[in-house]
Amino acid sequence: MYYFPQPPYFLVVAGLFIGLTCGLAFEATLKSQINAMLKKPIDQMLKGSGLQLPFFGICIGICVFLSAGLEIFLFDRWLSYAISLPMTIFIAALVWIQLESLLKQLKEGGSKAIDLDAFY
Repeated sequence: MYYFPQPPYFLVVAGLFIGLTCGLAFEATLKSQINAMLKKPIDQMLKGSGLQLPFFGICIGICVFLSAGLEIFLFDRWLSYAISLPMTIFIAALVWIQLESLLKQLKEGGSKAIDLDAFY
């Protein structure tokens, strides 16, 4: 008798939970250390700031969530992770670069350096 594999609903919930909890930790760490980071030199702002671990947790949670979602609807496990892992790494790199750029703008000109009217 052949058994169909069960969809990984638990992994969807676990990935979402990991991403959300690490996101909350990332937010709290960023808020608590923003004043100290602005006093450091620009090239050392994100190094040793304590933001890497929560950000890495967010990336893991998102990767698990995406791969489980792909596995439920379309693919097998290996193909799902082969798609979601490079996509998560690429998006995480873009977000990290954008965060560095935003913090550099804040350091150079304060909150007035960010033109919020450009987004609307």
